[in-house]
Amino acid sequence: MILLRLVRRWSLAAQLFALQAALVALVLGGVGAATYLQFVGDNERETAEEMLGVAHTLAAVPDVAAALDDPDPSAVLQPLTERVRADTATDFVVVMTPAGVRYSHTDPAEIGRTFIGTIGPAAAGNTTFTETYTGTLGPSVRAVVPVVDPADGRVVALVSVGRTVTAVSRELAGRLPLLLAVAAAALGAAALGSWLVSRWLRRTTHDMGPAELSRMYEYYDTVLHSVREGLLLLDRGGRVQLVNDEARRLLTLPAETTGRPVDALGLPHALGVALAAGERRSDEIHLTAERIVVVNQAPARWAGRDLGTVVTLRDHTELRALSSELETIRGFAQSLNAQAHEAANQLHTVVSLIELGRAEEALTYATAELELARHLTDAVLAGIAVPELAALVVGKAAEAGERGVELGLGEGAQVPDGLADPRDLVTIVGNLLDNAVDASLDGPEPRWVRLDAGCDEDGFVLRVSDSGPGLDDPEAAFASGWSTKPTDGLGRGLGLALVRRAVHRHGGTVSAGNAPGGGAELRVRLPVREARA
Repeated sequence: MILLRLVRRWSLAAQLFALQAALVALVLGGVGAATYLQFVGDNERETAEEMLGVAHTLAAVPDVAAALDDPDPSAVLQPLTERVRADTATDFVVVMTPAGVRYSHTDPAEIGRTFIGTIGPAAAGNTTFTETYTGTLGPSVRAVVPVVDPADGRVVALVSVGRTVTAVSRELAGRLPLLLAVAAAALGAAALGSWLVSRWLRRTTHDMGPAELSRMYEYYDTVLHSVREGLLLLDRGGRVQLVNDEARRLLTLPAETTGRPVDALGLPHALGVALAAGERRSDEIHLTAERIVVVNQAPARWAGRDLGTVVTLRDHTELRALSSELETIRGFAQSLNAQAHEAANQLHTVVSLIELGRAEEALTYATAELELARHLTDAVLAGIAVPELAALVVGKAAEAGERGVELGLGEGAQVPDGLADPRDLVTIVGNLLDNAVDASLDGPEPRWVRLDAGCDEDGFVLRVSDSGPGLDDPEAAFASGWSTKPTDGLGRGLGLALVRRAVHRHGGTVSAGNAPGGGAELRVRLPVREARA
């Protein structure tokens, strides 16, 4: 248990090295044992074949068959077999009768005695019989072949040649150094490879253990999926290496993004090019398919190496909507404040006229002012069937009036209900009117903005024109980030881009140009749906 706890404290690289070393030693031990056993089998087989060859050669010597006819065959065969034994480095060479009575032997005392071993196959004429048997010299590998009379083919004698197992083992022991050297070389190469792998792994894992790596991954994964900001990690080639859930939601990314170039993920062109450039960015505003996002990008570095860039994304959609609503409410408040002051002045005028005894003139003055105030409101309510849009136009008209711009509704202007989502209509008309009022302030007096709307054979058309200086580049007006005004903290240049996004969402088109009499004219065309009013 103590050893197990100690091992668990090792780094992953150390544990891997120990495991590899144990596996290599085990494998090499098994291979060495198998190789040794194979050597033993091969050595015995080679020895048996060698003994068989020597026995065949001796059996074919004519002197052996001739000596069998002598009164004392041993006198001829004993010197002959001893010379053969010495020349072939065998332990015994025996010539015997078919019944096994020895004519020769390494030990002369064994001559005339019966051979100890199997001779039946050789006596029957088998010329390839070998065996390992324990005889007078101990266990030995032997071959027994017949000596055949060429005249009639009878077996007239038997020749047995053998080498003791001890001698065979000595030969095998001579091969062991080579086997051990090969095993040691293999073990050294394997140990070196394991050490190199563990060294690389130690650098890669920063010498941390499996428990530390597991804990770090769990914390990292939890934090990654819990943060409210979108997070993208890009390598030096601009390929996505990591993306969290919030980034997928904000950018509407596909399921498989890892390893793909960031500008090939279907992002808006401007955003994709910006991220792929890998440059440092701070609080840049970009539009996606459905949202406004704040983009920050910074280099990712580790130990002096450039790993790529880190991109953080914040959802700016709700903040932008709240900002627009705040501006509208502020405009309404300013308009109401101005109207209150104007109403007070008008009331003082009426009261003063009455006090002066000029009641008829007071009535005429009050009626004219009331009629002037009601004229735009009645026109808006008569022509715009969308309550939210009607309220917006009335408020914008009052706000524009306070800024010295007359906002009017074109003759016969009609906006049917059910044309589009009221929120999108408010976005479209509100941004167009705001830009037109701002542009009119840069133009000569009288300053005016006109809203025309109606249906033709191709659909619904809405036009906003102004008395401003016009557009230098009408084609660029709806690009994200385009603006004729200085930037602010909430990101200028988004109004017309949001208009284009809302119009395209409903299958419409938007264009910009300059009116013949001067000033800009922006046109929105939407398909006509079934109107409710």
